[in-house]
Amino acid sequence: MSLAGKVAIVTGAAQGIGRAVAEELARDGADVVVADLDPGRSQETVASVEKLGRRALNVKVNVADFNEVKAMVDQVLKAWGKVDVLVNNAGITRDALLLRMKEEDWNLVLQVNLNGTFHCTKAVLQPMTKQRYGRIVNIASIVGVMGNVGQANYAASKAAVIGFTKTVAREYASRNVTVNAVAPGFIDTAMTQGLPADVKETLQKQIPLGRLGRPEDIAAAVRFLVSEEAAYITGHVLHVNGGMLMA
Repeated sequence: MSLAGKVAIVTGAAQGIGRAVAEELARDGADVVVADLDPGRSQETVASVEKLGRRALNVKVNVADFNEVKAMVDQVLKAWGKVDVLVNNAGITRDALLLRMKEEDWNLVLQVNLNGTFHCTKAVLQPMTKQRYGRIVNIASIVGVMGNVGQANYAASKAAVIGFTKTVAREYASRNVTVNAVAPGFIDTAMTQGLPADVKETLQKQIPLGRLGRPEDIAAAVRFLVSEEAAYITGHVLHVNGGMLMA
């Protein structure tokens, strides 16, 4: 287990991709901070991590609020003494065509998806640089590269996360902190399960592998990027989309 003894924070870990990532990192030996806005909903993830024989810390946090994020990191340092891995997964959508998009929905998506990534990264960089080791993975999106109708706010936030990833990777490589992104395609989660059947069918026709992705597909990519096998990879965007976009 290459992550044995490591401490990982996963945001938005109550369900979907976040839960799959938390379980995958625990399976590989990491103790996991299950960070989510709804700690009640996180209980299943916590139980799953503990069933895998690892420690789990259930933390309520609004990533859009830096004070809450800093308090979370301080809590982790007090409880477990370090932070080795951060997975910035928390994200939301508020879809609408641009002319119909409310300013508050534009701002909210940017606050959670982009500012949240900034807040969490900033909060863990001090302990990571001090120990001269860190692995940060940001969950971006295929739409941050190719765009998507009705998702100007979401696409903008994820494109910004990609630029942020590359910049922080350059800034902290000398401290042995790698920063990478995973850009999922269309994944079978609560975010896509509400789509009409005909929309899903149209999407699948655009995917050479012929299916929506699974949360486990993304979790496997994250696990690789935080492993020692990926120690020489930083500033990279790993596309996991079934061939829908070949970038």
